[in-house]
Amino acid sequence: MISLRDISPNDQETIRLWRNNPEVRKYMYTDHEIGPEEHRAWFARIQDDPSCKYWIIVCDGEDVGLLYLHDIDIRNRHCYWGFYTASPSVRGKGIGSFAEFSVLRFVFDNLKFEKLCGEILATNQAVINMHQKFGFVREGLFRKHVLKDGELADVVRIGMLREEWEENKEEIELKLKAKGII
Repeated sequence: MISLRDISPNDQETIRLWRNNPEVRKYMYTDHEIGPEEHRAWFARIQDDPSCKYWIIVCDGEDVGLLYLHDIDIRNRHCYWGFYTASPSVRGKGIGSFAEFSVLRFVFDNLKFEKLCGEILATNQAVINMHQKFGFVREGLFRKHVLKDGELADVVRIGMLREEWEENKEEIELKLKAKGII
């Protein structure tokens, strides 16, 4: 069973270890080793920041990853999102699909936003493909946008509009229920 829970102060060190995991870090903008002080400052900042929201992804009782919204813009009714799984034991169990469906429902059905955006390193084709299966549209390519391993890397920009979600929501939900993901 997969679920989400709000992050708590007790998750601080676990999240730092996840963020420093080479398999997670290679797909994030931040690729340096994050020290305790830097992470504590980040964690303190997000606790009271209304422009972001974080959840722990739980699979069969184990904390396995992070799902988050950032740059939440209430006035313009859009935000960005991302997620990662840190536990190799849950890969292939539908964690990504669960996270994606959950964030889509939250952004469009709860927040009533008009758009959800994301940015993915162009080298992460598997995640780009997954987003497109959910109905995200590739909106652009930021060439040489972030420094990764000492070289500038391309970033793919994706987006989904409320009407695209409404159009696909029922079909996506049926597929995920049939697979036992939701």
